[in-house]
Amino acid sequence: MPSEKVLELKKQQVAELKERLSNACAGVVVNYEGITVADDTKLRKELREAGVKYTVTKNTLIHLAIDGTDLSGLDEVLSGTTAIATSEDDYTAAARILSKYADANKNFVIKSGFLDNEVIGLDKLNSLAKLPSREVLLATVCNAFNAPIAAFARAIQAIVDKGGAEVSAPAEETAPAEEAAPAEETAPAEETAPAEEATPAEEAPQE
Repeated sequence: MPSEKVLELKKQQVAELKERLSNACAGVVVNYEGITVADDTKLRKELREAGVKYTVTKNTLIHLAIDGTDLSGLDEVLSGTTAIATSEDDYTAAARILSKYADANKNFVIKSGFLDNEVIGLDKLNSLAKLPSREVLLATVCNAFNAPIAAFARAIQAIVDKGGAEVSAPAEETAPAEEAAPAEETAPAEETAPAEEATPAEEAPQE
């Protein structure tokens, strides 16, 4: 039987994992089988720089941490080797980085994930993976606010339609300037027209 010290350590690990999951806005569970040390190091670095915490975790610990919570549905995928990635303030980073890595490494498989303490399927995870980073998304929204409301609406709709692959807000900003140019160029022509017509009228009485 496990010693009292081992049991106490296990309880502490479960409590820490439970708190981590409850504080996370998003998380992804993966099977990391077959990953090389070099690839694992590179992956961890990219996740860390994006503010994502990534750890290899025993299935029994995850099971105990989610027992009786809204994340209990993750129990269905707790088999084989398991690693979990969580973020406290970025909904897309973990899904985006891990999905890209899974596409390039067939042995690396995404099992499931969650958003705001709700378990989601692979279809939603794939949609999240296609969204831009938080910084790009915020920049797009800020740029769109500087454009007319119609341009703002088109920019937001483009993000939804294209899954965040491209950002169209900067292009929208140039549209008003290009449309305004012809109106400004024609103004001088309208002002000179009366002067040209007035010349013959003034000379006529003298003749």
